[in-house]
Amino acid sequence: YIFGIAVPYLAMALFLGGFCYRVIGWAKSPVPFKIPTTCGQGYSLSWIKQDKLEAPLTTSQVIARMFLEIVFFRSLWRNTKATAYDGPKLTYESSKWLWLFAILFHYSFLVIVLRHMRIFLDPVPGVVSMLEFMDGILQIGAPTMYMTDATLLLGLLLLFGRRLFNRQVRYISLANDYFPLFLIFAIAVTGILMRFFLRTDIDIIAIKRLAIGLVTLHPAIISDIGSIFYIHIFLVCVLLAYFPYSKLMHMGGVFLSPTRNMTNDNRMRRHINPWNDPNIKPHSYAGYADEFRKDMVAQGIPVEKPLPAEAGD
Repeated sequence: YIFGIAVPYLAMALFLGGFCYRVIGWAKSPVPFKIPTTCGQGYSLSWIKQDKLEAPLTTSQVIARMFLEIVFFRSLWRNTKATAYDGPKLTYESSKWLWLFAILFHYSFLVIVLRHMRIFLDPVPGVVSMLEFMDGILQIGAPTMYMTDATLLLGLLLLFGRRLFNRQVRYISLANDYFPLFLIFAIAVTGILMRFFLRTDIDIIAIKRLAIGLVTLHPAIISDIGSIFYIHIFLVCVLLAYFPYSKLMHMGGVFLSPTRNMTNDNRMRRHINPWNDPNIKPHSYAGYADEFRKDMVAQGIPVEKPLPAEAGD
């Protein structure tokens, strides 16, 4: 009961509550400055070509930029690496490996999550069945090996290897960078063990009944499912509970990043700082100089206007 019902409900509550709390907190945070990341020519004169994705001017251009960033990891595609050679000589070269590893890992993870929807839904939607068929279309082994099982592990190993063998990345890596990789790796391994090696130790029908019961809020454990299943689901619950309080929250944070979701129109529209106190009037430099000119002269600070002549001079 604890690992099959109580822990999953607790983990889902922590995940949903933490996710909403973080996203709402970010959404309510004021943006004092307009700070879109620009890597190309902004809008200028009519005969100067604007880079509409790197320096978006309109909302539609921002949406296009966000779409490419979220779906295709466009910023990682432009990733570079710095290499020092004898001389000394420092070079910057294109490096697409990180982009490839990230694509492999994220899309494999997404497909696996969508495939698992067949456990929670009855009847199973046709889209999920088609996705499952395409994932196992190579028909390797019995039961069929899914391509995403292999690509997920490959992506994890490559991302872990990058943190292990790249000196610069290893230097800045912390425990909370390694923990999610180990956790997801353990989830994948226990899932593969259930499917290929310990299949006789689990009751598929009981798992289906339990999953549907959890979704419909009528959970029931009708038989002994198998210890490997409880290990697998416990690891998934740990990931869910840990997710909102980790760097994995970039999944939700990418939509609220001011460096990505703002237009580059600083010279066309004034960005009002929401922190500005309306009771405090703007203080121009000329007004500041008039107020503190005597002190500025006393400190040897250059002033545009000389001090007025004192009475009697």
